[in-house]
Amino acid sequence: MTRQYEVIIVGAGIIGPVLAYALAKDGRNVLLIEKNWEEPDRIVGELLQPGGVEALQKLGLADCVEGIDGIPVHGYGVLYNGKAVQIPYPKNDEGLTIAGKSFHHGPFVMKLREAAKSCSNVTTLEATVNELVKDASGKVIGVTCTQKCDDVEKHLEFLAPLTFVADGIFSKFRKEYLPVQPKLRSHFVGFIMKNTTLPYPNHGHVILARDTPVLMYQIGSNEVRVLVDFQGKLPNIPNGDMKRYMLEQILPEIPKEVQPGFRAGVENDRIRTMTNSFLPPTRNIHEGVILIGDAMNMRHPLTGGGMTVSFWDAVHAADLLSKEKVPDFNDTSLVIKQMKKHHWHRKSRASMINILAMALYSLFSAPENSDNLRILQLSCFNYFQLGGIAVSGPIGLLAGLIPNPLVLMFHFYAVAIYGILFHVLLAPLWPSSATPRPGDYQHVSAETPSKDTMTISATSVALTIAYLPLNIIKAISVLYTACVVFLPLVWSELC
Repeated sequence: MTRQYEVIIVGAGIIGPVLAYALAKDGRNVLLIEKNWEEPDRIVGELLQPGGVEALQKLGLADCVEGIDGIPVHGYGVLYNGKAVQIPYPKNDEGLTIAGKSFHHGPFVMKLREAAKSCSNVTTLEATVNELVKDASGKVIGVTCTQKCDDVEKHLEFLAPLTFVADGIFSKFRKEYLPVQPKLRSHFVGFIMKNTTLPYPNHGHVILARDTPVLMYQIGSNEVRVLVDFQGKLPNIPNGDMKRYMLEQILPEIPKEVQPGFRAGVENDRIRTMTNSFLPPTRNIHEGVILIGDAMNMRHPLTGGGMTVSFWDAVHAADLLSKEKVPDFNDTSLVIKQMKKHHWHRKSRASMINILAMALYSLFSAPENSDNLRILQLSCFNYFQLGGIAVSGPIGLLAGLIPNPLVLMFHFYAVAIYGILFHVLLAPLWPSSATPRPGDYQHVSAETPSKDTMTISATSVALTIAYLPLNIIKAISVLYTACVVFLPLVWSELC
């Protein structure tokens, strides 16, 4: 086996095989190392937004979403407080909806790996990388790894002028090279429903339950993934506490037509958990090594944007490190210069997806004792009901099709101002609706503006005027909360 390569990639999850394929197509000699080449089985990485599909198309890997029993995704359905709104993905210039794709994680990863293996200048190896090898100056020049063969361990060393670390959310090399570390925000509790039709077929679903957001989307011809976000200590799964929590606290807020499948899934399927962490991006400035994918940048998977960020990272990295721009990876100063460009090239799309994911999670997971966040949560849903640009903009951002953080800023503060105006300053004029029975949802089309109207009477006007001084103080408080949610996320992307 050749022990000298142009580039070594540690990890063959989502981004590793894609990066190997792109670099190999450019003529690089690549070693792709993965500790386990068997089909992975995870409860996340199962929905690829349209922006991610576009990235795969640019890389020549669009076929990887085919032949895996994948389901086209045409938009989202958001369900909240007795109402449901359907939000379609934006249409292209030909009037066609740009679709995403949902699937089982394992078969998709295997297709990506097959694509990498199809390149003659990609060498694949099943081994555990133990450490990154450095020269006297501290530059990374390769890796050492352990390979098991017939119960015998082989200790191997491979050298390359450039090593990509793409070992995912639990990266073992992150601490040495990044100044910040992931912050655990919550856990996803996941299982599969069978023989269940969702309210909006071929759509992802976000149910804003009383205490937590719940995600549902079809990942196979007869399977629906359910992910329930949970903050704090998880109920015990083996002794049945988790099942009781799901059936007593979450089930009543699920649409009634879905409840039988939800109950059967809780009782019969394997309940698993996954950590949800936030890790802002960091510049790659270390000689000979580049951290990429979830090893370098993570966001809450609520919006399903992780794979889109990773694939566009591969697009940008492959372009900036092409042979035309960097003929020899031994030119470390040029590699670092190009990766500084990569840090800013990725910003327009990655920052937008990162900020959107964390900001929406803050709103959608608003606790009952946070009145300001609850106002913003309600305002966000009502904003979607307005239709028009209030829908096309946010869903375009979520889909990864509008790589412009300024558009995100506009819509986020539009939501805040909308909530301040109608749910704080003019609250006495706004019609109050009775609390709906759990599981009953009135479906509203996002393509048609909401028919809710203000009820103006002498009494409501008098109350509005009387409470105006207090409501102005409350409005300032809500705006402050919006800034506390949004601006630190923006700052984390600029640093």
